[in-house]
Amino acid sequence: MTTGARADPGASGATSKHLTDPVRYPQTAAPAVRTKRAFVLLGLTLALPGAAQVVAGNRKLGRNALRVTFTGWALAIVGLVLALTNPQLVVTLVTHRWWSLVLIAALLGLAVGWALLFLNTLRIIRPPLLERRARAAVAGTLALLMVLTSGSLAYGAYLLGVGRSTVGSIFQGGPAFDPVDGRYNFLLMGGDAGEDRTGRRPDSISVISVDASTGATVTFSIPRNFQNAPFPEDSPLAEVYPDGYNCGDECILNSLYTTVTQNYADLYPDSEDPGAEAMMDAASGILGIEVQAYVMVDMNGFEQLVDAMGGIRIDAGGWVPITAAEIPGTDPIRHYPPDGWIAPGVQTLNGYQALWYARSREFVTDYDRIARQQCVQQAMIAQLDPATLLTHFQEIAAAGTQIVETDIPQDQLGSFVNLALKAQDQEVRRLTIGPPDFGTPEDNFVTYPDFDLIHQRVQAMLSQGTEDPSAEGGGAPADAGIPELERAGLTSVLPSRTTGNITGNVTGNVTDDGITEEYLQELAIMQDDATLIELLADNGECSPA
Repeated sequence: MTTGARADPGASGATSKHLTDPVRYPQTAAPAVRTKRAFVLLGLTLALPGAAQVVAGNRKLGRNALRVTFTGWALAIVGLVLALTNPQLVVTLVTHRWWSLVLIAALLGLAVGWALLFLNTLRIIRPPLLERRARAAVAGTLALLMVLTSGSLAYGAYLLGVGRSTVGSIFQGGPAFDPVDGRYNFLLMGGDAGEDRTGRRPDSISVISVDASTGATVTFSIPRNFQNAPFPEDSPLAEVYPDGYNCGDECILNSLYTTVTQNYADLYPDSEDPGAEAMMDAASGILGIEVQAYVMVDMNGFEQLVDAMGGIRIDAGGWVPITAAEIPGTDPIRHYPPDGWIAPGVQTLNGYQALWYARSREFVTDYDRIARQQCVQQAMIAQLDPATLLTHFQEIAAAGTQIVETDIPQDQLGSFVNLALKAQDQEVRRLTIGPPDFGTPEDNFVTYPDFDLIHQRVQAMLSQGTEDPSAEGGGAPADAGIPELERAGLTSVLPSRTTGNITGNVTGNVTDDGITEEYLQELAIMQDDATLIELLADNGECSPA
């Protein structure tokens, strides 16, 4: 009895001291201390999930949560280091069909776990012990912190899911392919399946050749009206067209896509897009290099993609008309006055303007349009940076699934993203397989091409990257568009270029500084093609801004 009596005061004192600990026993603390305790516990759950449970709640739960927290931090640091040192591996993991699913599940698990820890922290805080105003402040802070933490993780999982779905919809399965002669060669086509057309025809045709080591890039543009395209010996079309695609005006290059899709699809039994495979074979024969993959962009959805990016910035060299509808019964075909005009200078084009900037060829030639298409492509590549992707990810992903088609293997995306990062710091060199880089319009080079010359110049461009491809054959002559104008029946209205003045139905001299949209529209209403041809002669000049 005596021993027990002596022990009681000590035990009672220890218990009393323990109960006065405001962290674990807030009921004995002053109101201001309880409020401070509540916000400290919320801060601990924000900065170090599990810490609040260790100091004031279920210690076992807290220790387990801290283990997950420290593991998550370690993985985040590893991911950051990899993103800086080996972005290819990071992209491969994020776009891989199974690893991306693991990442999504991990993010969702962390989001749910963090939310449960915040709710447990609220239980530890014991809101009934707080003053009325403090309760509202704690509740509001808790909701805000849960949105910032669990909400952000859940949103990250959602974006990763959107990206995973987008990648799976656009890119295909299958083995990766190796570079040929140290380069990857991609065919980029802008397809247009308008209501007045039979099938889809690629009006924009380019081959992008990228050095596998350095990322140095060369773009070869092939006019859509190119004829006599040869096919490599291993192409199934080599037997169908042993002398090339040379059946006259009906066999211009962009008609090959529809012809093969409708008549020779069985020659490419393993392809989801026989027309695109045929275009790759034709581009390989024209350039004398092996084209390994294709990307088709549907121009009808191009507008949506540019808007998803927030527009593109370019430095336009000259006025570009937004072409109106055709006037019924006209031969040669004429159009109503333009629906609008895109002005020269540095500006941001929305989707509608960018589409017409790349598509318009009224009063000018296909070669001016090719130059503008190249410019738009470069502007999009330059501006599709990480910041744009993060801020417009959902819109870009949604647009991409609707307008982009490719046979690039999904598992090779990581290596190509790494290659694209290398290419960003280098100037893209360009060569057009036709005027102004080959021959003159008077030679009808596009109709009767010299393939030996093309192959020589292509190889020189690839191996001697600093040489000017127009050193041989000269640049664009002053009358680069005359053959097209002859076919359109417009040569009779060509103005004289010897005086440097603009002639036609409007009297007086007009300088570039004095040109306005109203003036151009008036010329179009008057059908003064001669003056418009002269004024728009520089609208193929363009550069990304």
